[in-house]
Amino acid sequence: MNPMHTNAQVGTDLCAGFQKETGDCPMSRLIELLSGRWAFPVLYQLLRAQGPIRFGQLQRAVGRVTQKELTRTLRSFEERGLLQRQVFAEVPPRVEYRLTELGASLGEPLCGLARWAEAHREEIEAACPKAQAERAAKKLMAG
Repeated sequence: MNPMHTNAQVGTDLCAGFQKETGDCPMSRLIELLSGRWAFPVLYQLLRAQGPIRFGQLQRAVGRVTQKELTRTLRSFEERGLLQRQVFAEVPPRVEYRLTELGASLGEPLCGLARWAEAHREEIEAACPKAQAERAAKKLMAG
């Protein structure tokens, strides 16, 4: 067995050709790119915006994200080329964010993951005892 393969790759062609001699794995790069609690919710709202969105609008759309965490996530996306930040010389200053072509190209793969999660929702919830307990409690409360 080749030590360069992960368990998911052994015996399948799903990830064939991904790892080079360097051991550099695209999945590891992807996880690093989209790591962080707020990465997916922020990216989702940027995709939904389909154009420029201001910081406050984005923060309200994402929900309970703090200003600090949203700023950190946006900077990370900008440093990785997923996001363009435009500052307007106005008083008060106006800043707009929009996905770059690279960032927007994540739309289809992320929608694919969302479709998978929806298709397997019941299986995922059934595997989670906490979710089962919460559903049971809601049924009891509903009467």
